[in-house]
Amino acid sequence: MNKYRRRTALVGVGALTAGLLLTAPQPASAANLIRNPGFETAGTGDMPYCWEKSGWGDNDFTFTTTADAHTGGKAMKVELTRRVDGDRKALITESAECAPVVTPGKQYDLGLWYKTTTPDASVTLFRHDATAGWQYWTDLKTLDLAGTWTEATVRTPEVPAGTDRISWGVSVYGTGSATTDDYTMEQVADPVPPPQCTGSADQCANGRWDVLPTRNPVRSMHSVVLNNGKVLLIAGSGNDESMFKAGTFTSAVYDPEKGTYKVVPTPKDMFCAGHVQLQDGRVLVMSGNKGYPTADGRVGYQGYKDSYLFDPKTETYTKTNDMNDGHWYPSATILGNGDVISFGGLREDSSGSVTAELFSAAEQQWQPTWKVNQTWSYWGLYPSMILMQDGRLFYSGSHVFGNNIPGTGSAIYDYDANTITQVPGLQKKDERDQSASVLLPPAQDQKVLTLGGGNIDSNPEANRLTDIIDLKQPDPAYVAGPPIPQGTVDLGNGPVPQTGGQGKMYVSAVLLPDGKVLETGGALHNRANPVYETSIFDPESETFDPVAVDPEARGYHSSAFLLPDGRVMTTGDNPGNGSWNHDVSVYSPPYLFKGPRPSITSVIDTEWTYGDTQRITVDRPIAKAELIRPAAVTHSSDPNQRFVDLPLSVDGNNVDLNVTSNPNLAPPGWYMLFAVDANGVPSVAKWVHLQGPQALKATDASAHVHDFADAPEGQVAGPGKKRAAQQVSPTISGCDRHYGSINVCVPTGFPAEVKKTTAARCEWLKENDYGRLKVNGGDDPLGLDRNGDGIACGKADLRRR
Repeated sequence: MNKYRRRTALVGVGALTAGLLLTAPQPASAANLIRNPGFETAGTGDMPYCWEKSGWGDNDFTFTTTADAHTGGKAMKVELTRRVDGDRKALITESAECAPVVTPGKQYDLGLWYKTTTPDASVTLFRHDATAGWQYWTDLKTLDLAGTWTEATVRTPEVPAGTDRISWGVSVYGTGSATTDDYTMEQVADPVPPPQCTGSADQCANGRWDVLPTRNPVRSMHSVVLNNGKVLLIAGSGNDESMFKAGTFTSAVYDPEKGTYKVVPTPKDMFCAGHVQLQDGRVLVMSGNKGYPTADGRVGYQGYKDSYLFDPKTETYTKTNDMNDGHWYPSATILGNGDVISFGGLREDSSGSVTAELFSAAEQQWQPTWKVNQTWSYWGLYPSMILMQDGRLFYSGSHVFGNNIPGTGSAIYDYDANTITQVPGLQKKDERDQSASVLLPPAQDQKVLTLGGGNIDSNPEANRLTDIIDLKQPDPAYVAGPPIPQGTVDLGNGPVPQTGGQGKMYVSAVLLPDGKVLETGGALHNRANPVYETSIFDPESETFDPVAVDPEARGYHSSAFLLPDGRVMTTGDNPGNGSWNHDVSVYSPPYLFKGPRPSITSVIDTEWTYGDTQRITVDRPIAKAELIRPAAVTHSSDPNQRFVDLPLSVDGNNVDLNVTSNPNLAPPGWYMLFAVDANGVPSVAKWVHLQGPQALKATDASAHVHDFADAPEGQVAGPGKKRAAQQVSPTISGCDRHYGSINVCVPTGFPAEVKKTTAARCEWLKENDYGRLKVNGGDDPLGLDRNGDGIACGKADLRRR
């Protein structure tokens, strides 16, 4: 499954920072910053002045100062005649004398002339950090084959903070040669006029929410943005047992352009299934609800083995082969070869599944258990499993229902080695129930943000915690991030300002095309007390900016996701009293009020392959371009959400985009392509298709070695003893089924501020609109039916002591 050696995490031609400030070609603010750009000045030994040999691995190579030059009398030829792995490259000497000085936040135009006999050559950058020293930065451009002298140009991302010098050159990582000459490096001139506000001052600063006039016709808790721009909204029975008993299972397809919904036949109860988009644009929906808990609470939810494919073209479901186990609330992560891996959830008997499942892209079916590496580990419900750039999976600690997994609550899973390594640093790891985790822009940075959460069992006030981890570090660990801003919370008598450490669970986090993250929605307690707060997180400054607030409650079973036009849509809310919010909100971020939007006027080819250079045309200068994988979100979880930078070269209105050669950074499938101007204003997205596993055959390893979660020091566990399941409490959903109908959730643990008396608990239920509740069976564990008449919280119950 992992096509890359552990120490050869392939970054390909992706950039490692978020900002690519590129406007129309401008005069450089300084002369060529390269010393000895044409290799004309001799140095010590057999290398020219200010140039050094570099590389690694098992290969045969030569470095030659040749007279076959573009200009002058010398050029540099690097050749590999045999290669098992690794690369060779001529680099600017990593010294204060030779390496060009750079300024953090600035960008630089790089250029050179070259001839190649191999397609495996790329422009490679290293940077000097004032604290950490020299380290690999990024690959910016793959060089096309060229038998005659050819010019290559590319613009760097913004120089990261702490960087004072860079070194670069051309890496050869396949058999053949690259001959280079006449290197140039110039600082990009400083920018562009400020944006012009086209809305009110408040809209320009904070954006605007609109509640749509047409309500969502189904109780959808699953939202998938399809490759035609429409949105699949899956409800199944919608957490409504009466619909389940009637066999009424629903989905709807929403058309954002027309504002219309089409209800489509749904063959099974896909309530709380898993889903992911395959490389051809179809949606794989796995498992769902086989049965609701019994009224006495002795049997919990059950997950079935069925799996379906939804086709956006026909808007129909077709059945696949069954999974090996039931998985109610499973994970779903697409891999670099197009396969899908899934963990966790509840089995058909309500126990926890310890079976890992693998859907083969080649065979288009779930593989038998014996073909899938198994650790027999229980990962819980909707465990957030994020694909790392070397093919391993990072379990972020975000999950659903109750406590986290044992240990530190976060881990790296290596499928090939079949090992789990604990990762430290996650704060309050057992209070990250329905937190959100997101791979921050750009994916090349390999940083993950986890924010918020609670615990439906102990039911504390949800927290404001955020944690950030840099998976490029050799021994990665979470570090505390800034707290989520506070908003207002409805404790039963209308919104009031949050106080103390009050935060939120049921958080939604959405990647925006300007390289920031919108977080919105949430609640303070288990399916109660909605929190009204929205902010934008800036990965570069690691700060939150509070913005306009969604006027609708968005707690349990809510979703938020990016539309191709750059707006964010939010749906759902299912409080404990069993009601459902069918209103739909749409957020227009501040960037939509900052003047005219750039437009992608043409995309030469919508079929892309890894390592390509793809040309687009735009109507005016742009600063950056990126691919954003369309949402497939439920329960605060979308582990496949990612923003992949496209380093670019510009020639007037023609822009060449350099596509990463690493499928683990951008798994195969359909993506939204955004072009963004220097003021952060995005175009409307164009859809492009990134090609699948066949691209892997031409790309076997990175051109570079650099530390990348290389030797985590946490506790390592291999496969455990084969077992059938993990025992799970039937009250795992945090609801005491002795009271009310199945879709009503009387909490097993009331908030801490509610006294453990009948009167206090009944008053809390009244404030949260539960109404009269039937007592199921003879048990009354919460003491709500003191007179034993079968109705909880009646007047007689409140009079009795």
